[in-house]
Amino acid sequence: MSELETVHQIAQKTLTFPSPSGGHDDWLWDRTLRILQNIEHICRLPELAEKAISIDRFCLVAAAYFADSGLAHFASNQKTGGQRPPGDVTSADVCNVSTQTVSNVLSDAVTGSRIDKINKIITESFNRFTDITEAMVLSDGRGLEDLGAAGLLGGLRGQLIDGKSVSSMLGSWKRKIEYGYWQARLKESFRFSAVRQVAEGRFAAVEQFMNQLATENTAADMEKQLVTMLEKK
Repeated sequence: MSELETVHQIAQKTLTFPSPSGGHDDWLWDRTLRILQNIEHICRLPELAEKAISIDRFCLVAAAYFADSGLAHFASNQKTGGQRPPGDVTSADVCNVSTQTVSNVLSDAVTGSRIDKINKIITESFNRFTDITEAMVLSDGRGLEDLGAAGLLGGLRGQLIDGKSVSSMLGSWKRKIEYGYWQARLKESFRFSAVRQVAEGRFAAVEQFMNQLATENTAADMEKQLVTMLEKK
């Protein structure tokens, strides 16, 4: 078994934990696999290849495996499952636990210098001003996940676990739109223009879904249909 295969197995075990129903919650693991796919494609972008930028693929992939391990820690401790930590847990908290997890679970499988680099990539991936290529790739791969349909499902899943209604979730979505949260994410969170373009396309599809949900929540489509029918009389 290769070193990276060992890391893969350890990560899968770390990111899979008991669900409230008594089964296995593999939401975070599935999310991580999608982020890894994003990263593989980002590494092949011409703007990276043409500059012959050296990328430590092992440490980048290992960092991607464990960048969300802090979420697993908080979620399993709260017995809520999923990618959502408790509301008072910050990104810094998640990052700190993730790097601690790397140091703890990979100590027998990976050299100390590599563990240090993996943790550096994870930490710097939360810094939008970083100049570390691997951290920029990881950040963009994670951001692409967050702004798409799968990221939306993750956010809604957390709210559903909290017992939030459709109306409440739509209210939260509306406030973020009004505050320019998503627009800022699209503008500031991506280091590679090609990734930003894909993220914009994904977000447009998500926005269309949420608009449809809002329509159904107020039966606006039924109202429109009724008005049309009455006008024809």
